[in-house]
Amino acid sequence: MTAAVVLPGPGYEGSYRDYIAELGSEERYPFQMDLPHGDFSALLERLRDFAAGLRVPSGYVRTSTHWLVEGGELIGVSSVRHHLSKALAECGGHIGLGIRPSYRGRGLGKTLLALTLREARKIGLDDVHIHCHKGNEASVRMILANGGVLHSETSAGDAGARVQRYVVPAPGP
Repeated sequence: MTAAVVLPGPGYEGSYRDYIAELGSEERYPFQMDLPHGDFSALLERLRDFAAGLRVPSGYVRTSTHWLVEGGELIGVSSVRHHLSKALAECGGHIGLGIRPSYRGRGLGKTLLALTLREARKIGLDDVHIHCHKGNEASVRMILANGGVLHSETSAGDAGARVQRYVVPAPGP
């Protein structure tokens, strides 16, 4: 079976809840995984609103959410920010993603990023900025495998943490 990217939908509610439980207390990526999900229909509506640029809270930008699924299971989540605020250009970038713990180490992050880059191109993003913590070797490999080029490094974000900023350039003619 092959993994595919889909828009969030009600058919994945059980799998979503299992994914959240599996994450436990670890930091969740992307930020959508931290949204309240007790009312799953309300969560889906909120994600649709974010994608449409409606009711976007202060400090956030329009963001589309994509789910990586395989065999009816939600195995990864990505988000595409439609543009970057000054703060996100400094630390955050256009794309955030995460893979369900029980599916890590299988190259699915690379797959999810490739599929998410396609979605980013569909909304008109050319040079796509992707940031990760320095020392996160899995993220670095995933970004490099998808054509990312190290642009710069900063100490923005978590106190004392170094963030590497990569750019995946627009495909040539």
